[in-house]
Amino acid sequence: MPARSPFTCVLWDVDGTIIDASEGILRRLTVALEHFGKPAPTRDELVHWIGPPMYDSFQVNVGMTPEQSAEAVTYYRTIGKADGYTTGARLFPGMADLIAAVGEAGVPQATASSKPEVQVVALMEHFDLADRFTALVGSTPDEQTLSSKADVIGEALRRLTAAGVDTDRPVLVGDRHHDVDGAAEHGIPVIFVRWGFSWPHEADGAQAVVETVDELRALLLIEPADD
Repeated sequence: MPARSPFTCVLWDVDGTIIDASEGILRRLTVALEHFGKPAPTRDELVHWIGPPMYDSFQVNVGMTPEQSAEAVTYYRTIGKADGYTTGARLFPGMADLIAAVGEAGVPQATASSKPEVQVVALMEHFDLADRFTALVGSTPDEQTLSSKADVIGEALRRLTAAGVDTDRPVLVGDRHHDVDGAAEHGIPVIFVRWGFSWPHEADGAQAVVETVDELRALLLIEPADD
């Protein structure tokens, strides 16, 4: 008997949850910020950048105006395209196997990422995970038309519903308070993973917090009992 799940579908954050793209993000941020005369972040300061839309982060973290931030996002994305969206990215250990197991249990999955959708697709294809998802959803390229976590989650649910998926009992797996806040707007429970880039308090409001992929698996899948 295959495993089953208490959820009818699973929504996944990408950065800090499935993928560690910090190496490439730090390199591209350094180039972009120095171009605009701003100090580059240290690796420890990446917690301020990974997760939220870059359009917001340029304003909050280095004091850019909305207009300057839009210009910085365009420049940053140009670097990323030239660099290669998958350069330096790696899967968190065990995540590919878990996503495969959720799919094999018949549970539809979608990404719900603040990362531009073109990058989400590139990453999932690079790691041979694209076929595991019913929908690959991220932000629009300008990170303004569709950028907030709540909006991205809403789009993921819309695409799943359009594909005939039962979205009555969804769950979001993420690693930042933006995931918790965005899911709350839709009344969706969040499983908060600790291996991403976050402060301890960011899990406040999540329905569960996990330290390991095995703990996450135990919440997403109910394994059949041995005879």
